[in-house]
This record gives sequence, structure tokens and C-alpha cells, in this order.
Amino acid sequence: MALKILFSPSESKSTFAGDSYIRKENFTFAKLFHLRLEILKKYASFVKTASDKELCKLFGFKNLDTDDTLRDDIFAKGCIKAILRYDGVAYKHLNYRSLDTKAQGYIDENVLIFSNLFGPIMAGDLIPEYKLKQGEKINGLDIEKFYNENFSAAIDEFLQDDDVLDLRAGFYEKFYSIKKEYISFKFLKNGKVISHHTKAYRGKILKEISKNSVNDKTQLMTLNFEGLRLIDMKKIGLKTEFALEIEE
Repeated sequence: MALKILFSPSESKSTFAGDSYIRKENFTFAKLFHLRLEILKKYASFVKTASDKELCKLFGFKNLDTDDTLRDDIFAKGCIKAILRYDGVAYKHLNYRSLDTKAQGYIDENVLIFSNLFGPIMAGDLIPEYKLKQGEKINGLDIEKFYNENFSAAIDEFLQDDDVLDLRAGFYEKFYSIKKEYISFKFLKNGKVISHHTKAYRGKILKEISKNSVNDKTQLMTLNFEGLRLIDMKKIGLKTEFALEIEE
């Protein structure tokens, strides 16, 4: 039994290039690598041949003047752990590098990130820097639908013996719908549901979980998260939702 945590990626990414490149051994769900590769090849081809306007739309940029590496071949870019590649708000508050080896290993093995390009990847999987705006299509290809249709059965099997905590933003439910009982958090300030600070608190929660090597929902429910107070709990279908009041 373990606690598997579903997590969102971030638009912001580290530019650091490692000494490994895209290959099957870098990814979980290795038997489905040919399908992941199908998406990556479409992406690489489009980035190489698209107009500046098309690329701006794909990347979510106003112009391409700021970065002359955007058309570089993704297969020639060095890879690092996904948990280090992403460096948005949640990842900054997690501060993976500050954790000890045990906590880092826990994250590598238990956190499943839903990448806009690479699909479902473990935190310890190796990926290169890339740009892709959330929800954008590649030549009309609906990426989240592709991964949902082709990877959901593998994720079901991966999660079947474990408890699940869903810390994803709502958009990433398009990549995978949980088909067993799971836990999620809702954040409130002065009794009102908010979204502005949720990325930071998702990172803080993941940090606390990893430091305590939480293995199941019973252990999860005993944790106290700094700056958060449990005010309600309700069952909605398969979801057990904890309402947390932000006190900071």
C-alpha cells in the first residue's frame, strides 16, 4: 500500500540540460512509449515547420523574439527529472532540492504528473525543456484526449492497490478520470473558495507529505498542514473532499 499523488505540471520550466535524451527507459509506462513518441514526433515536426504565428499560439507567446532556441529539436535537448524541470509556483513551494534523500525518493516514486506534452509521467522520469500552452492542439490533435484514451487503462492498473490523492488543477482531469475512491482538497479564505493561492498550497502539502512518507489515507488525515485548518469533509461520489481554510 502506498499513497499515489496526482499533480499538475507548470508553464514555467528550468532550462537546465542534463546528459540524457528522450528514450523509453526515461519513462514510466514503458510499454506505451511508442504512443508517447507519436505525440513527440508530431510536436517536433510542427515546431520545425510552423509559422511564427502558429508557434506563438502553440507556446502562448506574443512574439518569438525572446528566445532563439524555441525551434530546437526536442530530441536533441538534455533531460532532467520532471520534478526539477518544472519550476512554477507549486514546485517552488515544494522546493525538492531542499528535501533529504528519503523524501526525494518518495516523490520520485509516488507523484504522477500530467504533462501537457508528455502525458502521465512520474516525478522521477526524465524530460527535456519544452513549451506548450495548456489546452493547445498540435495540428488539430487533442493531446489530453489522446492520452486519456491510450493511457487510462495503464494508470488504472498503476493505482489499483494504492490510495490516491488528487492535487491536480481541474483541467488535468481531461487527461485521466479516477475510477476508484480518492481524496482531494478544496481551499477557502474567509469561507470562500479560492484558486489564486492553491498552487502554492499544493506544493506545501506535497512537501509535508513527502517529509512524513505518508503511505495511505489514514496517515494523510493525521497530518497538520501549516497555515491550513480543516473545516469540512464531504463525500461526493468517489471523491472525499477536504475543505481547508487558509489562515495565513
